[in-house]
Amino acid sequence: MFDREVIYKRMRRYRMKGRLELYAPLSLETSFQIGGPADILFVPDNIAEAVQVVKLCHRDKIPLTVLGNGTNVLVRDGGVRGIVMKLEGLCELRRERSHIFAGAGAPLAAICAFARDEGLSGLEFAGGIPGTAGGAVYMNAGAYGGEMKDVVYRTVTLDPEGSVGLIGSTGHNFSYRYSVFQENNFIILETEFVLAPSAKSEISARMDDYNARRESGQPMNRPSAGSVFRRPDKEGYYVGPMIEECGLKGFKIGGAQVSEKHAGFIINSGGASAADVLDLIGLIKMKVKKRFSVSLATEIRIIGED
Repeated sequence: MFDREVIYKRMRRYRMKGRLELYAPLSLETSFQIGGPADILFVPDNIAEAVQVVKLCHRDKIPLTVLGNGTNVLVRDGGVRGIVMKLEGLCELRRERSHIFAGAGAPLAAICAFARDEGLSGLEFAGGIPGTAGGAVYMNAGAYGGEMKDVVYRTVTLDPEGSVGLIGSTGHNFSYRYSVFQENNFIILETEFVLAPSAKSEISARMDDYNARRESGQPMNRPSAGSVFRRPDKEGYYVGPMIEECGLKGFKIGGAQVSEKHAGFIINSGGASAADVLDLIGLIKMKVKKRFSVSLATEIRIIGED
């Protein structure tokens, strides 16, 4: 049986540089600002520390949950058992020819700014997407006609037993908001992006345009986990307009509210619980199914215990 205090004391003896916390509130680690505690939270300072913790979890059969920057996740109110490893410390960026290498915890905004400053084009679409390189690859994040699958070349991975490996572009099995990492339980450590030389002024202009569009149409200044639902399979139907036609724009359950700016977003209007959000998601699904015969699937990752 997992004894968090025993494991915590053992990890302290490793004298790792990364941040280690016992019974850490995950509401402080996610953009939704919602969620119960992690038994143990660890933020590795480097890849070697991440490998060490994965090997510990494998050897002692400790549950392990991996987070990027916590921007596309809802943590249930009961929190997460075992160790939560947040990869925001793996944020190194470097360039080799027309390729950029980004640690899994590097924020997309920082990667895109780095690419712009290096005169490399291809990532402009991602400049305003919250989250990290690892989370973006995991979800095959996309916007404005671009997706991670268009620019990812290779990814350095860590398997559940603690072995480091490499996956080539076709091995990611990318499709709409999907990658192989959603099934193989491998951890993303670093991704190599292949880009193309371009004028910095042109890259900046495209990034500014995308960011202005995002800010005008999305609730960027309120706690949320981004777009809640996946694009429907049924052609011609769009999430935001369907929710709005159901009369749910601005609707609240507890502190969870359908955004008045974009109905495809749920915001934490203050003091929202995960139960509030899940109840609101359930209501939206029911109303949309009844009115449009469309079954909505969530895009955000939901983890933890009730």
